Amino acid sequence: MSTIRELLTELTGTSEYAEKLADDTDLAGSGIDSGDLVRLILLVEQRTGVEITAQDMEQLATIGDYERFLADRAGAAPRQGSA
Repeated sequence: MSTIRELLTELTGTSEYAEKLADDTDLAGSGIDSGDLVRLILLVEQRTGVEITAQDMEQLATIGDYERFLADRAGAAPRQGSA
């Protein structure tokens, strides 16, 4: 399971929501509310150590967008807990 799907599972308390979404499904249009989208951003930042700016958020609409964003920054930011 991808990082974003794992975080969506944690956020919603069930894997059903995350598993039914295609990588290119718009999250806002899939039934997740704006508060959950903000919580997803916070979880991504907390778990990966990657900062997501307001400008970045405008470009993140799908699971695929989030995964590409994280992959692009994987070498740029250390993971939390690493020294």
